Amino acid sequence: MYSVITGTGKYLPTRKITNDFFLNKEFYNADGEKITKANEDIIKKFEEITNIKERRYVKDDLAASDIAYLAAKEALKSSCVDPESLDYIIVAHNFGDVQENNRRSDIVPSLASRVKYLLGITNHKTIPYDLPFGCPGWVQGMIQADYYIKAGHAKKIMVIGAETLSRIADPHDIDCMLYADGAGAAILQATESEKPIGILSHCTRSDTKKEAYMLKMDKSYNPNYKGGQLFLKMQGHHLYEYALKTVPSVVKKSMERAGIRVRDVKKVLIHQANEKMDLAILKRLFKLCGEKTIPEGVMPMIISKFGNSSVATVPTLLDMFLKEELKGHTHKSGDNIILTSVGAGMNINSIVYKMP
Repeated sequence: MYSVITGTGKYLPTRKITNDFFLNKEFYNADGEKITKANEDIIKKFEEITNIKERRYVKDDLAASDIAYLAAKEALKSSCVDPESLDYIIVAHNFGDVQENNRRSDIVPSLASRVKYLLGITNHKTIPYDLPFGCPGWVQGMIQADYYIKAGHAKKIMVIGAETLSRIADPHDIDCMLYADGAGAAILQATESEKPIGILSHCTRSDTKKEAYMLKMDKSYNPNYKGGQLFLKMQGHHLYEYALKTVPSVVKKSMERAGIRVRDVKKVLIHQANEKMDLAILKRLFKLCGEKTIPEGVMPMIISKFGNSSVATVPTLLDMFLKEELKGHTHKSGDNIILTSVGAGMNINSIVYKMP
């Protein structure tokens, strides 16, 4: 019995925010000192490192549970699955519903319960719950779903990743330009097969010593900011070093468990955090596996247009890849795909998936 993806969906907000949006912002550093460097130069340097040229923000009347529902509807449609037949709905997020006019986390009821309600599901055996696990939350939700299916406790599970980072980003912190909104969903189904298909293996790692607070909530960098809202804060340099050191080893372990080599991998679908960092991770992975040459196009990227939407980046990328919406990227039966992410916790995970 294997866990096979039978449908995917996404929601890409309609508001396109280009880098010019930040030209008139006042930026401060962590010490509360105003940055005097011209915004044009700040944005140019930011774009060189991240390759983010634009991102998407939700409209004022939408929250994370709304866009999770929209992605879920598309996944159900593409899979032809009856919503009432779902055993679980797992929603990965970090901040719950954050409204435009009240920017505080709202997680009661759970976002998964809200999605179940919006879908009109009446089956009391469809169990909805949330998974706050940092940016790797959606990948971890897929891992949990695989455990349920392999144990024989579930046959159909929907896993959603949804986030509205635009509402918890400090407008006075340069890092605010990284963040975006979005949602992605996938449906895993129990499938009998004589040959291994679907999820072959996975690996997860967590470090919570000095790493625990590389991503955290804190006050605005602007000392004159009025209000008690907390914003997402990141120790970018330390996080970069941590990811570069740990992500390749976790991916390698997941491949070893699946009995494949890195040369057997067709695509690496990685969390869209920072293009420079992701490319460095890929290079380190191949070096760790003793491979000198990295195949062209092995790691599709969408960060330039959609930014970093946390838990939504991997399922969004997966949906676009499976529906062949990424120019130059195709797939066929038997292809080995890696799904991997890193983020707050600090947590890292990796899945090896074989296309059925």
